[in-house]
Amino acid sequence: MPRSELKRAYAAPAVEKAFEVIEYLAAHPKGALISEIAADLGRTVGELFRIVVVMENLGYLRKSRTTDRYTVTYKLLDVAFRATPSQDLVRAALPEMQALALETGQSCHLVVPSKGHGMVVAREEQPGTRGFSLKVGARVDIINSCSGQVILAFSDPMRVERIVGEAEEEGSQKVDLEWLNKRSEAIRKAGFDRRKSPITYGVTDISFPVFGFKQDVQAALTIPFMSMIDGSQKVELDEACEILRRTTERISDRLGYQA
Repeated sequence: MPRSELKRAYAAPAVEKAFEVIEYLAAHPKGALISEIAADLGRTVGELFRIVVVMENLGYLRKSRTTDRYTVTYKLLDVAFRATPSQDLVRAALPEMQALALETGQSCHLVVPSKGHGMVVAREEQPGTRGFSLKVGARVDIINSCSGQVILAFSDPMRVERIVGEAEEEGSQKVDLEWLNKRSEAIRKAGFDRRKSPITYGVTDISFPVFGFKQDVQAALTIPFMSMIDGSQKVELDEACEILRRTTERISDRLGYQA
């Protein structure tokens, strides 16, 4: 049966609307009124009202007492962690990430693949007064980012093909596979990736893979290394690379990886 026919045969309109609301609110962190959600989704208020109220009663949405705007609660993130391998991964990584931030004086974040993009599932801020970090739940460009390319470089070809296809569908543009294969080959040869941030001045992204029990890449652990004008960073870039390498080896070991 074609996929389009399969979708029609097993349609669940209420479930579809619920996830439409969640995805909509994910892009509106300040929240939205039911009327705004309905208008932007091309739905009527009547279609969404009962669904939104049920999700609020279950604790997945929260309604502001002052503005009547709805936002997504942390319960959704909690369920996601408990229902996916991210829970074990984050549990194994967090103590090491905390030690990494203290030793290097730099923040770090853990990225996993999520359909056509990467997602930050854990972060640790550096202990000083200055730093740069990504929020938990932040989406990362899995094709062009340092973290994303490390994940792709150490993934098997079938997984790469699936992720690239999803990224193309999500971004509505073709990926240059020849360029991506060359980048992946260079990263595999080096064992990691390190390059100037394409977004933030003074930041060099360093990323190493984290492997799991099945010998597959689970995530990428990344330091957005900030170089201070006065040279007051705790360690230099090369030393931070080495500390990050040892950290990802310990996390992988905790996950049962055998090189």
